[in-house]
Amino acid sequence: MTKKEKVQYIIDELEKLYPETPIPLDHTDAYTLLIAVLLSAQCTDKRVNEITPILFKRANNPFDMIKLDVEEIREIIRPCGLSPRKSKAIYVLSEMLIDKYDGEVPASFEALEELPGVGHKTASVVMSQAFGYPAFPVDTHIHRLLTRWGITNGKNVEQTEKDAKRLFPEETWNKLHLQIIFYGREYSPARSPKMEKDFITRTIGTKKAIAELK
Repeated sequence: MTKKEKVQYIIDELEKLYPETPIPLDHTDAYTLLIAVLLSAQCTDKRVNEITPILFKRANNPFDMIKLDVEEIREIIRPCGLSPRKSKAIYVLSEMLIDKYDGEVPASFEALEELPGVGHKTASVVMSQAFGYPAFPVDTHIHRLLTRWGITNGKNVEQTEKDAKRLFPEETWNKLHLQIIFYGREYSPARSPKMEKDFITRTIGTKKAIAELK
């Protein structure tokens, strides 16, 4: 199967499985999405969705967030892990949003990536899901699966993103990256992937990936 055929196969099969792609992180606007994505680093979406209602009840906008101190934020978000770093980032980025953008989340990769705790992947999620800008955020699921499927050589997430954007049509990016995440969680977990479940890897995966299926 050529790489072009693999790409079309992935698009077709994932569209059958996941015609709807609700954003896994609960949020109400760009700010709450930004905070939720920041909290999701090395934390499950499920845990984030348990914590954000508590945090957002206290502060769901930057003006209210800076009324809390860093230690208060840290105590609320502690179950998400990395709470010292994340709490400081949330507080400082909220100050920056007020000072530079009148409390609004900027719709710009450059501006988002200047905020503390916001890397390229977080900015890509916000740009794609909050503002509808074509982006292809690459998380560990996507990096792992596109490597297993022979779409990228898997050297790093930056290369994976470049390959994904080069091969998949731009109009599919915002939906497809979520579809791949959903597939990875349901059919191809990082640990002990199963031959009978992971049908995409079984069909188009690299020889190494197929050999790893149990």
